Amino acid sequence: MRLGINLGYWGSGMDADNLAVAKEADRLGYSVCWAAEAYGSDAATVLSWVAAQTERIDVGSAIFQIPARQPAMTAMTAATLDSLSGGRFRLGLGVSGPQVSEGWYGVRFDKPLARTREYVEIVRKAMSRERLTYEGEHWTLPLPGGPGKPIKLTVHPQREHIPLYIAAIGPKNLEQTGEIADGALLIFPSAEHLEETAIKPLRAGREKAGLTMDGFDVCPTVPLALGEDEDVAALADTFRPYTALYVGGMGSRQQNFYNRLAQRMGYEQEAAEIQEKYLSGDKHGAAAAVPHDLIDRTTLLGSVDRIADRMKAYAAAGVTTLTLAPAGFTLDERVAALRAGTEALERAGLA
Repeated sequence: MRLGINLGYWGSGMDADNLAVAKEADRLGYSVCWAAEAYGSDAATVLSWVAAQTERIDVGSAIFQIPARQPAMTAMTAATLDSLSGGRFRLGLGVSGPQVSEGWYGVRFDKPLARTREYVEIVRKAMSRERLTYEGEHWTLPLPGGPGKPIKLTVHPQREHIPLYIAAIGPKNLEQTGEIADGALLIFPSAEHLEETAIKPLRAGREKAGLTMDGFDVCPTVPLALGEDEDVAALADTFRPYTALYVGGMGSRQQNFYNRLAQRMGYEQEAAEIQEKYLSGDKHGAAAAVPHDLIDRTTLLGSVDRIADRMKAYAAAGVTTLTLAPAGFTLDERVAALRAGTEALERAGLA
């Protein structure tokens, strides 16, 4: 099992620290450094900045939002980043959510699975540097009856095949991801529930495409907080607002993918309570309603030995790249957590 690092969103006041964390991850031999985007910093600019100041670590978008860019532009960006980084770019895509898609980008959040499939097909066709033509429900290239003509990408990526990941949560999206992508970006992964909540539908998608799970990258992001084992409860409490935000407030009452995931993990009543409190404005109450067990199962908390045991569980569940989000109020604390990750991987015998 390999390790990755997730820098989250740029512009949160820790940008210099984020770059230092990325450089340390590069020095320690981490496999990939991911950057996210929502409606603040864009991931492409951040990844260019990180790639220019690192040497070995891959840089990946987690994610480029599908409603934010036409697929041909995503192919251009991926090819450029791969070329500039010396073949170190990984392309992560996702549909975002209805609030951001429709509120920020003005793109209807309809038929996300079909839209994703077409988007991936166009991106891959463009990156292959063949002349771009496509006829689908959501995109037709070139537009009929106009002056457009099939055009070929002029930039040469460093590699013939840039790894393509999809951020997936729901069973249908996971199955399609297994069918059309090279890897899956997961969130709130519980090793104990991973087979049912992710691996099973991914495997079904791979089988649908005549493939196995061999070579497919199962890549969940897991927050990490280093401390003493007797302080695990306090460490878990630091992630209560984070979990409550996603389970309770990331989406509408009718459409919250993270809330549904918590339900599939067996927290039906708790997920409903968290959402009710969060959407009514009681964010503190929502955080208090998050079960300790839910946090503990979806994070890495405590000593290096305890973290190593959890890493073993993730590897046994089918994780191939475990992406860490090291917690800490200072750069020294985040770097210490980063180093603990590599030490735990070695103690687990997974390095």
